Amino acid sequence: MFPELIEIFGVRISTYGVLVAIGLILAYFTAIRLSRSEGIPEDKAESVFIYAAVFGLIGSRIAFVVEHPEEVKSLIDVIALWKGGVSFLGGLGGGILGALVAVKRHSLPLWKVADVAAPSLALAHAIGRLGCTAAGCCYGRPVPNAEDVSVGIHFMKDFPFFYVVFPSGAVAPHGIPLYPTQILEAAGNLLIFLILLFLFRRKKFDGEVFSLYMLLYGAERFALEFYRGVTPPIPGLGLTWNQVVTLLMMAFAIALFFLLRKALSPEGGR
Repeated sequence: MFPELIEIFGVRISTYGVLVAIGLILAYFTAIRLSRSEGIPEDKAESVFIYAAVFGLIGSRIAFVVEHPEEVKSLIDVIALWKGGVSFLGGLGGGILGALVAVKRHSLPLWKVADVAAPSLALAHAIGRLGCTAAGCCYGRPVPNAEDVSVGIHFMKDFPFFYVVFPSGAVAPHGIPLYPTQILEAAGNLLIFLILLFLFRRKKFDGEVFSLYMLLYGAERFALEFYRGVTPPIPGLGLTWNQVVTLLMMAFAIALFFLLRKALSPEGGR
């Protein structure tokens, strides 16, 4: 809704970039605090965070460019992260790869690190989606029969009970009532963060928090894809590539949960 936050000496500072930075900072402090309770040294936790953040940013941009080649008109467009063109699922894959590199380098317990990363990631993602709302990226499909097309947030009778109309200058098409997928995902991710934080102190085995994150976010994203207007469905399937990925993510999460739990049991530990 507000693509540009401020202009300083002729340089325009995007709201998206500021909110993503805030999300990363809060995720960092969350990860460091949770790492202490897991006995992970702070310097090694910082290294994992840096690796995951850098690889995640690269992966998110690569995935976006592959999904939306029409958005790339020059070499600068390929690296233009400040425009808000990123794919979270690509970033998740890149971030996991970066974390694995750091975990191996520092000989850290993999599933303890994964449990620390999950709530931190959910928090950063929630704030990042507010940035998407500001920029207008990751927008929803048009809302049928919406009456008020003035710029802003408007209420309606059907789910999700409100819609948004973006101004000119936003990534989303302006003047068209759209489902508020960015706001819904931000709220969903915040709820996931709170659930994971509650579970973190009560987990019964390492990897439990991470597997639950993968399951919850996979389910959330699968449902939201029906309302998103960015990625078209696969011809003949009716699902988007993101939904296919999230189905695999949920299957992996369920399998991982039971495998790790079985390894903890007396029978599995023999």
